[in-house]
Formats: sequence, C-alpha cells, structure tokens
Amino acid sequence: MADSAETDWVSRFADEVISEAERRAPGRTIVCASGLSPSGPIHLGNLREVMTPHLVADEIRRRGLECVHLLSWDDYDRFRRVPAGVDPSWDEHIGKPLTSVPAPPGSPYASWAEHFKAPMTAALAELGVEVRGISQTEQYSSGAYREQILRAVRKRARIDAVLSRYRSKQVEDYFPYKPYCDLCERDLTTVTAYDDETTELAYTCECGFGETVRLAEHDRGKLVWKVDWPMRWAYEGVIFEPSGVDHHSPGSAWIVGGQIVGDVFGGQQPIGPMYAFVGISGMAKMSSSKGDVPTAADALEIMEAPVLRWLYARRKPAQSFKIAFDQEIQRLYDEWDALGRKVAAGQAQPAELAAYNRAVGTAAGPLPATPHPVPYRTLASVVDITTGHDAQTLRILRDLDGVEALDEARPRLDRAQRWVDDHLPADQRTRVRESPDQELLDSLDNEEREGLRLLADGLDDWTLEGLTALVYGVPKLQAGLPADAKATPELKAAQRAFFALLYKLLVGRDTGPRLPTLLMAVGADRVRKLVGA
Repeated sequence: MADSAETDWVSRFADEVISEAERRAPGRTIVCASGLSPSGPIHLGNLREVMTPHLVADEIRRRGLECVHLLSWDDYDRFRRVPAGVDPSWDEHIGKPLTSVPAPPGSPYASWAEHFKAPMTAALAELGVEVRGISQTEQYSSGAYREQILRAVRKRARIDAVLSRYRSKQVEDYFPYKPYCDLCERDLTTVTAYDDETTELAYTCECGFGETVRLAEHDRGKLVWKVDWPMRWAYEGVIFEPSGVDHHSPGSAWIVGGQIVGDVFGGQQPIGPMYAFVGISGMAKMSSSKGDVPTAADALEIMEAPVLRWLYARRKPAQSFKIAFDQEIQRLYDEWDALGRKVAAGQAQPAELAAYNRAVGTAAGPLPATPHPVPYRTLASVVDITTGHDAQTLRILRDLDGVEALDEARPRLDRAQRWVDDHLPADQRTRVRESPDQELLDSLDNEEREGLRLLADGLDDWTLEGLTALVYGVPKLQAGLPADAKATPELKAAQRAFFALLYKLLVGRDTGPRLPTLLMAVGADRVRKLVGA
C-alpha cells in the first residue's frame, strides 16, 4: 500500500481507530461495527453502513493487527408495515419480531428476516467483505443481554432525563424495555408495574393477554432502540462505527446514545463518521419501506465486485454519490479502466492508488477479475447487436480485441449482457435491418451516394482503428481535406449527418452503438448490402 495517509480517508480513520483502541483497550482485538435491519430490501444506501467500517477494518488488518467487523442484524426489531406487493393479510404480523414473521409468498426462507438477509449475505461474500454476523434475536432470546437490560431498567430515570431534553411532551412512567406478548408475539404491550427488588414486571397487550414475569429471567423482549444501540457499544467494546445523516439530528439515537452509554452502561461511544446518502441515476432517495430499491445483489448483476467496491472507497463518507443503472455505467467503466491503466503505468496519484488497491482486493487477497477486460460499452454494444449469440459475440470480440474464448471476457461480459437485458430501454435496443431501406436509398443525393461508396470501398481494413478512421474520414475526403485534418464546425456537422445516414440504413434510427463496433458486428458484406453498394 502506498503512503497515502494525507490523502486517503480510509488510512486516516485507521490511524484514529488504532490510536483510540490503544487508549481504551490495549492489546485487545479492535472492534468495528455495522447494523442492518432485514425489514425489507437492503439497498445500496444501506451498503455504505457496511462498506465504511469494512474498508477501515481491512486497512487495520493489512497493517497486521487483529480487527473484527461485527455486523448486527436487527432481526429482533418489530415488523412495522406490509410493503406494496405483499398480501395485505400480512398485517396480522405487524408488531412481531422480524424473525417471527413468515417470509413473503413464494420465498424459500423460513422468515421475513432470513428472506432479506440472504441476498445481502451473498453479496457481501462476493464483495470480499469479511464480517462476524450477530443475530439480535439470538442475543436477546438467549439472555445474553440480561444484565444490560436490568441495568438500563434500574437507571431508567437517568435515561428518561436525557430523553426529556429533546421531547416536546413529558412521558409518564418511562420504561426502556418492551416485552413481546407471550400469546400473540407482538409488541403491542404496556408495562403496568415493575418491582426493582424482585424484577417482577407486569404487562398487558392489546390482544387482551397479560401476565407477570421476572425480568431477570425474561427473554421475550428488547430494549428500545435509543437504549439498545449504546448498550451494544458497551457490550461489544465497539471502537469504530459510522452512522447515517438521519442519526445526527437532535434527539436521535446517536446523540442520545452518546449521552447515556457511559452513565448507564459504563462504555464509550465509538468514533466514526456521519455518512451521506447514496443515490441511483434517475432515481430519488432510496427507501426500503417503499420496496423495489436496488440492492447490492442487483448492482453485482451489472458490475464487477471491484467496481462496486471502488465507488465506496474513492469517496469520503460525508460525500454523496450515485450508482449508475442507466447508460452512465458505460462512462463509469471507462473511468475505471482508465484508472487501471494509470496504476499499471505508475502514474496514479496516492489517493487514486489507495482506492484502486482497496477495490481490487482485501487483506485476504485479490478479488476475481476479468482476464481480458474489453471496454464495457463495447461489450454492451456487441451483446445488444448479437442478442447474446455466443458464436457471433466471440467472432466480433476476436476481431475487435483479440479475445480467443468468451471466458477471457467474463465476468464483465456477463455483467454487460445483464445490463442490456434488464436496463437498456427497448427503444434503444439495436436491431440490424434484414434488408436494405430501398426507399431511403432511392431518395439520396449524389454526395450521399458518394459517401456510401467511399465507405464500402474502405471496409477492407477490418480493425477497430481502421473502421474508426474510415467513418470519420469519409466526410473529410468529400470535403477535400487530408485524413489528419482537425475538426471544424462544418466538418463536425458533415460527420454527424453521415453518421445519422449510416444508422438509418443499418438499424433504422438516427443513433445507435458506436459505428466502428456496429460495422464490425454487422460484417462487411452485410454492410455493403444495406448501404446499397
């Protein structure tokens, strides 16, 4: 790793975390943490909650230090609402823990929580993100937090005093623990009495059930969120954990947690940045509760893992950014490939090099890469034109870039194929004409016919460079200009008109894939036929 401490945000945080860990718990494994709720699709904004501590923890491991990244699954949270597209009868489960709610119809998983955890778990593995998963259902129901719960209840007046600073109305008989009803399993309960000496707790539920239990033995409930989070900081000894912008408003869990973690639980608030939102090209802010939001698994269907890692590594947590599911992905890949060339040539700046190295591998080793990385936009054009026909695709890629077997171009080729299939609008798909547009050919003037003849005559140089020179050079020849003539407004206008004519004759519209790629895909004989030469 290059010396990038002054420019690389990951290295700076790693320095701070190591220093803080030495102050708090010298000689112990350093703990970084994230938390995710499997209440719905875990979208690409949520992924920042995991990628930020992952990158820092990975840098610490690269330095030879012991570091664990805990991922708390908040699967003991209540089921809040039935999302669009799910049978409305699921509202009978509102208030139950996510692990007690049946999975959506047709799912192979045992519960709602497992249904949404599974794709994220698989995506993290593909991304090389090493975490130690913790189920909060297992933690609470096993009694792991029993002493912490009793401590919070004993000190409920202190917690209430902190919370009251941010309330507009006072709350009577504040209680930081919420039982799940033993009959209906929901949290529609109200604590009606509590004895600090015996820890006897009485509650009633909206379903009509009520009982008295000993809190010292009760494992069917949880601390409320603003108490639960700081409890975990102390319990796990967390040194580093980021938090979203929404957690930093007055009275939020991060602000309140920082004020009660020491007094109530004897711990310290982690250090960690506030991270900004992640957007999607053409979409508004993501929300899991609304459903139908792009997830890490969705992104990995159209881009390779190192590219997705790079998007999170190259931006400081406080900087927002967008992930492209539209045609911007082609520009993104151009930028990624250009960075790879800079790195290979030893010309990358320290921060660029650091982000690249964090993208292509982890402390455990390199991530899988495409052996022969043909430009993404070229692959997208080819699979669009060939409609994914393997033999045709290989023929074109062999001519274009010397690819001898399709596996050399994978997995990037498969990602481009998926993007074309799922995200390229139907009106932008390329369908090469089966026969010449005779009506258009008959309407051409002599200059246009001459341009097409020059194109047909020049198709002998069957290379991408040769075809590029040809399509740009025909208008130059017709204007009496040398092949290396610089572009003028008049020449650019002539080239655009020539390109539009070719697109109309080849694919029946004014635009399409890059012309050299399109010509190579169509083949010289068919091009000559379609342009009437």
